Amino acid sequence: MDSIKNEVKTYPAYLKGTWQESQSHETIAIQSPWKHDVIGNVQAVTQSEVDESIHAAKAAQKPWAKLSLGDRGQYLNRWADELEATKDEIATAVMNEVGKNFNDAENEVQRTIDLIRYTVQEALHMHGQSIRGDGFPGGSKEKLGIIERVPLGVVLAISPFNYPVNLAASKIAPALMAGNAVIFKPATQGSISGIKMIQALDRAGFPQGILSLVTGHGSVIGDYLTEHPDINMISFTGSTRTGKHLSQKSIMIPLVLELGGKDPAIVCDDADLDVTADNIIKGAYAYSGQRCTAVKRVLVDDKVADELVAKLKEKVENLSVGSPVNDSTIVPLIDNKAADFVQGLIDDALDKGATLVTGNQRDGNLLAPTLLDHVTQEMEIAWVEPFGPVLPIIRVHSLDEAIEIANKSKFGLQASVFTQDIDKAIQIAGAVEVGTVQVNGRPQRGPDNFPFLGVKASGMGTQGVHNSILSMSREKLTVINLKR
Repeated sequence: MDSIKNEVKTYPAYLKGTWQESQSHETIAIQSPWKHDVIGNVQAVTQSEVDESIHAAKAAQKPWAKLSLGDRGQYLNRWADELEATKDEIATAVMNEVGKNFNDAENEVQRTIDLIRYTVQEALHMHGQSIRGDGFPGGSKEKLGIIERVPLGVVLAISPFNYPVNLAASKIAPALMAGNAVIFKPATQGSISGIKMIQALDRAGFPQGILSLVTGHGSVIGDYLTEHPDINMISFTGSTRTGKHLSQKSIMIPLVLELGGKDPAIVCDDADLDVTADNIIKGAYAYSGQRCTAVKRVLVDDKVADELVAKLKEKVENLSVGSPVNDSTIVPLIDNKAADFVQGLIDDALDKGATLVTGNQRDGNLLAPTLLDHVTQEMEIAWVEPFGPVLPIIRVHSLDEAIEIANKSKFGLQASVFTQDIDKAIQIAGAVEVGTVQVNGRPQRGPDNFPFLGVKASGMGTQGVHNSILSMSREKLTVINLKR
């Protein structure tokens, strides 16, 4: 009985449109961050299998691109239908593999379904344009330019662990609707969730070879994928360190990078502190802060700092902590290494004089939600992205000081501004160096029809459904020379 109970499934890779074991005969064990057991094994794909998958993608892409947008959309809508039919199964896989509570995991799958269907509609409404030659001084009205968008070819989609379904589909769906083939490389911790998602795509009956899912050791296939001469575009979400490495390896290849952040919440002295505290808590601690758009520092006017900290303390201490199966907000971090990193930042801040408001308990990779006050710029937590449930409070004496500290960061993903003065909000929004400013709201990715982007070390290029389709296609101009 014990051997049956402890049996662990080994998942195949999806290569050239078929599910198969790797020629390497090696697998990688996936351990649940909260069960602390191996929950599955995935294939360690070889470089030759990468070659074969990319070759098949190139062959499948040309007839795929010749299909009408409507026909491609029918495939994607069937994919969404298959995801809908297995939503609970996929959400359970996400919960077990990356430790997200079931409600959040289910919401992620539903958001993915909605994103795929919206992508179809968005692509159907993106039309080409024409230009008259006499629109430019000295031009000729006998020239008519026709501009259309054409696919790039084979897109490499690399997704992170924290949204293993949604952030994969946000790359795959626009790439396919734009007429590309896709090589999908999920994060190792997230591979099972990615496989479940691609099983739904396979059931939708896509043409063989149009998508391959490759899992494996980064040391074997990581650089090999990004440097492959037949990859025509790369869309990556992950750490800034990996993003920089990838950009050095991918020479003259279109690249979209969604990287880390150190998103500040700037709290003015006229802010509605109840609204502010509620948004900061949701922004900082949801999924234990394992989000690039989490609130990662609070820059608060010292005139209202005491009152805000008191409100935050009460809310932090009411957060549910524990297993994701109990729908906890604070769940175990993805692994012990991540927990060690966060603990190191907390220890450094306390050693340098920060005030512990609440938290700083640990059980393995489960960290209690931690709130630190009187954080200074000499502390690592002021600048380093923790990716965990810790929030530093930095008190400022002026708006100029808040903007200065916000902009000193190497990151520039999002910022929140809390004020009841719209003129002040617009002034701050114009001054902070980020991709998105949220006024009286928490940082977040989406809605998915909005542009999503970062500056500086937070990324390169713009995502969001419309912009992703643009980045995964190019303009082509045909000039008609009319007879006089």
